[in-house]
Amino acid sequence: MAAQISPASLVAKPIAFGTDGWRGVIAADFTFERVMQVAPLAAQALAQTYGGSNRTVIVGYDRRFLAAEFAQAAAESISAAGFEVLLSEGYAPTPAFSWAAKQQNALGAIVITASHNPGIYSGLKVKGGFGGSVPPEVTQKIEAMLQAGEGVQGQPGTIQSFDPWQSYCDVLRTKVDIAAIQSAIRDGKLKVFVDVMHGAAATGFSRILGELGTGLVELSSDRDPLFEGGAPEPLPRYLGKLFAAIQAEPRAERLVTGLVFDGDSDRVAAADGAGNFLSSQVLIPILIQHLAVNRGYGGEVIKTISGSNLIPKVAALYDLPIHQTPIGYKYIADRMLEAQVLLGGEESGGIGYGHHIPERDALLSALYVLEAVVASGKDLSQLYADLQAKADYHSTYDRIDLPLASMEVRGRLLQQLQTQPPTEIAGQPVTDCLAIDGYKFQLADQSWLLIRFSGTEPVLRLYSEALTAERVQQNLLWAKDWASAI
Repeated sequence: MAAQISPASLVAKPIAFGTDGWRGVIAADFTFERVMQVAPLAAQALAQTYGGSNRTVIVGYDRRFLAAEFAQAAAESISAAGFEVLLSEGYAPTPAFSWAAKQQNALGAIVITASHNPGIYSGLKVKGGFGGSVPPEVTQKIEAMLQAGEGVQGQPGTIQSFDPWQSYCDVLRTKVDIAAIQSAIRDGKLKVFVDVMHGAAATGFSRILGELGTGLVELSSDRDPLFEGGAPEPLPRYLGKLFAAIQAEPRAERLVTGLVFDGDSDRVAAADGAGNFLSSQVLIPILIQHLAVNRGYGGEVIKTISGSNLIPKVAALYDLPIHQTPIGYKYIADRMLEAQVLLGGEESGGIGYGHHIPERDALLSALYVLEAVVASGKDLSQLYADLQAKADYHSTYDRIDLPLASMEVRGRLLQQLQTQPPTEIAGQPVTDCLAIDGYKFQLADQSWLLIRFSGTEPVLRLYSEALTAERVQQNLLWAKDWASAI
């Protein structure tokens, strides 16, 4: 079902930057006038923060409704404010524009995208010249300039078009054994289904790997700004087409792998040869082992508070230090700028690499997943099962979002957690509580429950990992009942 538009959603909300950009309903919040107001201020904030004589700003976009037109408007307003603009000649993944900002030695990039949100949304992301999302201080500066009614004036600059794909694909090819992947597909040892969810990853694999006939199949590759009435988010409920395609394949003939990208290709998920969904909670441990063993990389493994407990256990197998952050890739990116990092990943599908740029990159992650499959000759689920056995840790994971009646209810729940946190959850004693982002309760039976709140709406986010699926559901049910009782 398509996202519903309520009368309240048609009232323009204040321009505010969240964990990764400003997003809003097209024609209500996200308008040409507002884009032309925000874009030059974002460029000015980049100039004030990162300085120097460079005045070049990259402008890119995804495949959403009016994305190219919004990007053109942004480019014109940035140019009029005295900046030189490199405007993408077509859609591309957000990490391609982050890479372009670094490769072109630009101030940064302005990307028109709403990532994984439903089709009624568009958005604007701000990237720094280092190749990743800017820290909150920069977006706060943009908001402050907006509130003060500031404008930006300067000698008008130029607008030049550029191809964001070529340099991006070139650099990804240097990170991965492309020939091994191509050979496995050409020789009939591997078949790959790629679900681009009508988003900006479309054509990415064929650009990087070349045309590989029926061994490489791209699904949902046409442009559909309504995303089939759903959202371009790599979740099982949107991936029936991918699962059906995999399940129709003869399983004994060759390895089959499915890969999934969100709307702007900074989040990744996968499916095994039986058509089972594999989130980044499964992929991150596989990638840690692959990069450490097959590629010889070292460095920290960064996980968010909602990451699987298998991640530190696999890291320990290879003597890799662990660093834990709040949820949000910006925290991972910040750490990447100050430490030697092997990999940083989040539960929602964003994974980045210290030897690339401090940015989530779904195409690079997918290539590494294929490289791991080819190197091992094993299905993804078998790779994961082997890792669980090696680490002696078998678990399952799930999360739910629970709508609350109001922000007042949210306040009462938060106060309860702050003043009277539970000492027992679903019959298990609480052994520890980590409160760097929400409240993560470690339980005596090795399971955990994380309770977090949306910062902008009355929604409770509940996460749990346990040794059995039954225990996960017991923890989540306990949290729902707890929230309903307060």
